[in-house]
Amino acid sequence: MSDVPSDGVDLDTTKIKHWRSIFALVVFVIANLTVLFPSRIPIPIPLVLYSAGVRSLVSLRVIPPRQHYDRRKSDLASTDHVGLDRSRAKPYVWFRFPINFVTGPLIADLFLLAIRAIGKDEVKGGIAGSDNIVPYDILIFFFSLAYIAISIDASGLIRYLAFKVLQLGGKVGRRLFFFLYVFFFGLGTFIGNDPIILSGTAFLAYMTRVSSNIVHPRAWIHTQFAVANIASAILVSSNPTNLVLAGAFKITFLDYTRDMVVPVVITALVLFPFLLYVVFANESLIPSSIKMHELDEEARARKPINPNIPYGRGTAGEEEKELASNEAGQLLSLEEIMNPFLDKAGAAFGGFVMAATLITILVLNEVQSSHSKETHVFYVTLPAAFVMLTFDLVWGWIHREETRNIARDGRQQIAEAAERKRAQLAAEAGILEQTSDASASVVMMSEIRQTNSGDSLDEKDGQLSSSSENVHRHDIGHSTATIPSLDTRPEPISNEPPRLAIDDDASGINPDMPPQNLVRTDGPTPNTKLTTNNVAATPKTEGKASGVALGSLQKRADRQSTERVGGEKKISAENVLVAQRRASAASTGHNPRTLVSISADTYRWLQDTFPTVSAVFSHLPFALLPFSFEMFILVQGLVTNGWVPVFAYGWDHWVDKTGTIGAIGGMGFLSVILCNFAGTNIGTTILLSRVIQAWEQIHMNNMQPLGDRTKWATIYAMALGVNYGAFSIAFSASLAGLLWRDILSRKHIRVRGLEFARVNLPIISVAMTIGLAVLAGEVYIFRRD
Repeated sequence: MSDVPSDGVDLDTTKIKHWRSIFALVVFVIANLTVLFPSRIPIPIPLVLYSAGVRSLVSLRVIPPRQHYDRRKSDLASTDHVGLDRSRAKPYVWFRFPINFVTGPLIADLFLLAIRAIGKDEVKGGIAGSDNIVPYDILIFFFSLAYIAISIDASGLIRYLAFKVLQLGGKVGRRLFFFLYVFFFGLGTFIGNDPIILSGTAFLAYMTRVSSNIVHPRAWIHTQFAVANIASAILVSSNPTNLVLAGAFKITFLDYTRDMVVPVVITALVLFPFLLYVVFANESLIPSSIKMHELDEEARARKPINPNIPYGRGTAGEEEKELASNEAGQLLSLEEIMNPFLDKAGAAFGGFVMAATLITILVLNEVQSSHSKETHVFYVTLPAAFVMLTFDLVWGWIHREETRNIARDGRQQIAEAAERKRAQLAAEAGILEQTSDASASVVMMSEIRQTNSGDSLDEKDGQLSSSSENVHRHDIGHSTATIPSLDTRPEPISNEPPRLAIDDDASGINPDMPPQNLVRTDGPTPNTKLTTNNVAATPKTEGKASGVALGSLQKRADRQSTERVGGEKKISAENVLVAQRRASAASTGHNPRTLVSISADTYRWLQDTFPTVSAVFSHLPFALLPFSFEMFILVQGLVTNGWVPVFAYGWDHWVDKTGTIGAIGGMGFLSVILCNFAGTNIGTTILLSRVIQAWEQIHMNNMQPLGDRTKWATIYAMALGVNYGAFSIAFSASLAGLLWRDILSRKHIRVRGLEFARVNLPIISVAMTIGLAVLAGEVYIFRRD
């Protein structure tokens, strides 16, 4: 790491009495709460301003002139005769501003700048670096290595190796559990936890879905998440928290690995039997014999399709989403894991580049430290990432015809399937009109889907959205007169578990996006069936009056049911007509090209031509960039406002009372807890590194330097805590946890926050106890005070 000149840590604690310092601490706490509890703040925007903004964007050719921007009035007028909401549209729309791990700390920084609690020095220190922590160096290093690692993942290597492990483990449950445990640990040690979570989580979701006697995937997915984060503690390059820590205390990469490898490996060895025989000791979670569906010979012989190509699997991919919980969907999922795609050239070249980069970093770092010279580590990783990017671009360009044909055929299949669905729905609604344009039919089906689900296209296409690593899209809805609750969306009637919604393109309905989750509304509703059944269940042994009453009730129920079905069919027919008119207008209109349409076409061309590069860039955690810089600035504000010295004096008193063992246990516990409440494990590492630096400065000022044993025991206890703390209480303890949760949601597996904490509590307790105990023995053997 680069050595940034520093005049030492300011230990003046009298600053905390100033009101600006108090605000700095309060704002820091609130900013971390927004990371733990993300939300959206509804902001009313006058309809006049909203309309003026839309018209301005249309006139500037940023967005296309679509009819649905004025859909509010037409919808109210068209629904009057069917007895729906006829209230007047209110003169405003709601913009739901997201408050999350990107916007929360940003607002906090801006607020502190506004009240002058921090200034340009804090901003400079949070970006350019101070006290040996260089944020831009750390982030460039991490992102360049992350590109190489995710490119290896995009080649299909991780899924292919997992498939080989699955074959090796066979159908013996405990043996397969052990092999996957070792596989994820070994691979995570070298390429970090993010690629393991990206591919390993999807692989386990498919594997547990196609197994008939694995009742719940809990054991497999939680074990994978825990072991991936444990393995990431060994190498500095495996986790950005390790980079912050190594830079703050000038630890060479070899020294870090030498001191961390023993506690981490022993943790992994002892944790496995604890998971197998205690935490997940249930036949329904890890069965002794795993029963899986068999893949037929035709599917085995079929050439696997690159999953990075958009719509590469055609209708098979869409059927898998629709039939996730059915046998047909399970067979489609089975093909994903039993016939995996592997780009041998990309995997081989990526593995070579990664190995060469890591070896070069280790050797260069050790040589420079012996000569008391330091160089930015991204001087090595950035050229390596550029080489990998160049290879991916050239390889994609060579195979561009093949990938473009696959994508085009997949879109054509989906368009034809959408046309068949449209024709069927139109026939059921009593409308025989059809459109000849396939792209228009896709637009129409999307319109029908959104109309039937109660979502306004004004909300979908006229949105002003703000996204993170997110990460999450947030819509602008129309007035509360049109939709009573903007946050409550009706779910499709389906047997599959809920899944994350796929956002439509900002320019409107993407003609390449297949319609999903169509809800038939031309039959009796469950309530109607319930009413009829209740009436039919009435005893017939009563008197004449009872019989007359029963007949009256039966007729009334039948009449209400008939009226309801007739009304629903009428609504469905009108929806089809509206969608047909809009689809026709969209297909026959000659709208000028806009920034949105050009961007969409360019992105689609890049996906078809360079699928690997597009996939890698879509998986890079870009939200980490603003979040890290914002947290660096916030912590730097705590330093200059006197709070970090206060924390350091408190820590010094604790260590004086408890000694080295208290330092190990206290720092381990504190780092795990703060991962959940101090801006993920990255924010925790930044804060605790500053506290330890101030603690060391206190002893230097008192002419009582810290003992070697106590100092390094504290530092490495923090290293264990911030890595292991990712699997503790909250998903937001790490960005990897948020990524893991979202991948599982897309694979139809919902993990609740309470379940996450409940399952992880015994795992983190045992893992930290083992790791800290081994660390204590290590420092007492090899370190002296």
